[in-house]
Order: sequence, then structure tokens, then C-alpha cells
Amino acid sequence: MSIVVNLDVMMAKRKMSLNTLSEKVGLTLSNLSILKTGKAKAVRFSTLEAICKALDCQPGDILEFQDER
Repeated sequence: MSIVVNLDVMMAKRKMSLNTLSEKVGLTLSNLSILKTGKAKAVRFSTLEAICKALDCQPGDILEFQDER
């Protein structure tokens, strides 16, 4: 099983750069980049909440479960 991070898709839909999102969320560019590329092992609910507020979306718009059968 795999969790796919669609942060780049939502950023493109909202026409928001990584720099702008970083400023709005209060995370470093490197930490956001790790999340965006799907290399993160975990994400705090407070971080997910801040990203959802900044991008005006739901957690399910960013995180997707894909069953690898």
C-alpha cells in the first residue's frame, strides 16, 4: 500500500509557488519539498491543516491512498 502526495497538483491548481506556500504555512522550502516529492515519512496534522488553509482544499485533495496489489 502507498500514500501518494498530490501537493504539486493542488499548488498548480491554485497557481501557488513553493515559496509562497512556504511563507503562508511557515515551513522551510526543504521540508515542503520533501513533502511535495513524496519522500516524507509522516506529516503533522497541524502542518496538513495549515497547507489546507493556504490552498483552500481538503486533506483528501493532497493525500491519496493507492493499493499496490
